[in-house]
Amino acid sequence: MSELHISDEFDSVLARLDEITPVLREDAEKGEELGRLTDAVVDALSGSGVFKVGLPHELGGYEFSPRQIVETIAKISYADAPAGWSVMAVQLVSGTTAAYLGPEGVAELYPDVPGGRYPLIAGQGTRMGTAVPAEGGYRISGQWGFASGISMASHIHTAAFCEETGQALVFTLPKEQATLQGNWDVLGLRATGSIDYRCDDVFVPSTHVYEVSTMEAKHGGAIYRLGLANMAGMCHTGWALGVGRRLLDELKVLVSKKTGTPGATVDTGQFYAEYAHAEPKLRAAAAWSMEVWAGNQETLDRGGLLSTEEETLSRLALNHTTWSVQSVGETAYKWGGTAALRRGDLQRFFRDLNAGTQHVTSGPFALQNCGKWLAGLAPGARWVFLNLQE
Repeated sequence: MSELHISDEFDSVLARLDEITPVLREDAEKGEELGRLTDAVVDALSGSGVFKVGLPHELGGYEFSPRQIVETIAKISYADAPAGWSVMAVQLVSGTTAAYLGPEGVAELYPDVPGGRYPLIAGQGTRMGTAVPAEGGYRISGQWGFASGISMASHIHTAAFCEETGQALVFTLPKEQATLQGNWDVLGLRATGSIDYRCDDVFVPSTHVYEVSTMEAKHGGAIYRLGLANMAGMCHTGWALGVGRRLLDELKVLVSKKTGTPGATVDTGQFYAEYAHAEPKLRAAAAWSMEVWAGNQETLDRGGLLSTEEETLSRLALNHTTWSVQSVGETAYKWGGTAALRRGDLQRFFRDLNAGTQHVTSGPFALQNCGKWLAGLAPGARWVFLNLQE
């Protein structure tokens, strides 16, 4: 019996995303100025149903499969990188919260998903605050950064370590219980509004808490056995692929305008060769990523958890995709010339890409751990959240 849910809403959602693409493109510059997605973009995204793609099917969500998630995030990111990044973060956190919380917490937060009564959740799960047990729950304190999409969220998802129990936990709380800090002044991904926030001795009931490393879903199907870290990597893969394709397509449009003009550098053998290198680099990254996730889907469908090898390849595929796309971006910027230097789509996507490469899931620590395991130097190790533990 098949365990992995393959949503029949996939084609409909992608068609609705095609319809709203003009809104995403037209408001991209305004979003940069605001430091968040515009209201028109948020309304369009909400109307497309894209925030349901990570919600469990049994609760009324769409529960897309891994490959459906990758393709969906890639499509939005192609239209606008910050919109893709924000959706990537919010749908991931909103969906996993519904999967990993128990019945009482889910009944409160997700009373009617088909009717639109469910939270949009944003926050930080990779850096830890502190948690202290209290009657009926915990009191948490800390400072967190990079709450992508928080301007459109109603709730916050945040991680904290409880020294008394030795557990790293995720807490869900109303956004108004945190202190938001408007400090998002960055090179790229400006419209994601990924600000810092703080909690000072805030109470969170135990019904709204789960372990950060869990792969045991209380609601929903096989996809949630990936756990937070693997699901985040899956989403970041889709983002990088969408941004990479958009950059090459922007360059293609630009060079069609430059060719034939006096001294055009794009009318050289060097340009032809470098464009020819960039195209297969992007396609190869996409092909390998999809191969990895097709294998992961088969494992989940059989009822299993990913093996250490499968988790390692998933994280390595993300790292490879991210830095392959970064190389493609360098090619687009180089041959874009002064047009890439000036404000516009090519410059913005280049900045957004280089901001996205700084995420922890594509960082050197993940790559080093992948190499350690693949080289046979950690034969008994398993991945626990972001770390390879022996």
